[in-house]
Amino acid sequence: MGDLTSIFKAYDIRGIVPDQLDEGVAEAIGAAFAAVTGAKKILTVHDMRATSDRLADAFGRGAAAQGTDVLAAGLGSTDMLYYGSGDLGIPGAMITASHNPPEYNGIKLCRAGAKPVGIETGLLDIKNLAERSLAPAPAPGHVSRLDLLPGYADYLRKLVDISAIRPLTVAVDAGNGMAGHTVPKVLEGLPITLIPLYFELDGTFPNHEANPIEPENLRDLQRAVTEHHADIGLAFDGDADRCFVVDERGQLVSPSVLTALIATRELARERGATVIHNLITSRAVPQIITSRGGIPVRTRVGHSFIKAKMAETSAVFGGEHSGHFYFRDFWFADSGMLAALHTLAALGGQPRPLSQLLAEYSRYHASGEINSRVTDQAAATAQVKAAFAARPGVSTDELDGLTVATSGWWFNLRPSNTEPLLRLNVEADTEATMAALRDEVLGMVRTGLVRADLVRPAATAAK
Repeated sequence: MGDLTSIFKAYDIRGIVPDQLDEGVAEAIGAAFAAVTGAKKILTVHDMRATSDRLADAFGRGAAAQGTDVLAAGLGSTDMLYYGSGDLGIPGAMITASHNPPEYNGIKLCRAGAKPVGIETGLLDIKNLAERSLAPAPAPGHVSRLDLLPGYADYLRKLVDISAIRPLTVAVDAGNGMAGHTVPKVLEGLPITLIPLYFELDGTFPNHEANPIEPENLRDLQRAVTEHHADIGLAFDGDADRCFVVDERGQLVSPSVLTALIATRELARERGATVIHNLITSRAVPQIITSRGGIPVRTRVGHSFIKAKMAETSAVFGGEHSGHFYFRDFWFADSGMLAALHTLAALGGQPRPLSQLLAEYSRYHASGEINSRVTDQAAATAQVKAAFAARPGVSTDELDGLTVATSGWWFNLRPSNTEPLLRLNVEADTEATMAALRDEVLGMVRTGLVRADLVRPAATAAK
């Protein structure tokens, strides 16, 4: 099979089709996945990309050749895979490249109960086995089809009761991704007037990238919200595991604000529970969690760290700046649709517009994520640390990159795992303080760099 290092990432498999990832590679990975998990039965789901159905079939063939039965669920979102894996208690594979350009595809894997598979939890073993030719089992497994969508929709609506909400007008931008398949079923029969944008499944993404963390990809949704006087706008990425929200004014709602809102709702039914937040969510998040009787726990950026800490602490909920939201009742996995339902329930359960409802959760001024391309990440970070560490009232920690904080502001500077970038996030009590601090840190970071890129927020940090 050859060296597969280029397509095996920290948390999933991602590559250009067919140059890096073709049906032969997918079949080899399917066989290796069956061997590593030792499962008698696995689940496959795929997105709408032109190559996804064939790659899913090939993955299933590889698993079946090892004697493993395969349940092929066809089209679905990544959180639908997690639902199926959790509900059925079997490992699974999602064929998707999420928000990547059309020429890419990939595979996200999980063990039974939607437990994540990363380099340190089996992905490296799968790579090593896939690079060899595994002998087939004496008797192949059986491949059968099933439809997960009705059960998925029912399960989500049992977790969040939205049956009593007031009538709402909801604009949804599916980005030609899998939300176009799942949203109509999940919202079916509710008092919602749906304004659909780009629900046609099309892996060429003819309208815009299916990556709502990039501001330009939200412009159509913002315009639709204001033109149709919608109560809320929802935007999903290509595999619909992330959700971003726009209020009735067409303004983007910070994922930190959504984290605080959903945490408040979860703590209302389980006071004293733990809630996870990563270290670049707003300082308001742990403050609100504590005020609602919860226990905030801070983690590194990245879904593997969030999921591991959630399992360790049995946290009821976890939120990230990138639009990923994790739920204990959803097998500690992330679901953009479940986050959307919580937001709709909160909005529809009271009379105020969304901007007023969320005002109490937004307390500080943030820069958004800014990327700088540097030649030496460690040296630049050390320069910044040395400049700030001796200042009065300043504390530092290195849980994930460098975090520098005072009572009135904080910033985090952390390296990309895949590119020569430093990512800066700044938050302060006032806009002026935030802007001054942002510019000071950027001035230090960009001394002697090869090239500087301002990206607010960073697409490469999204997943």
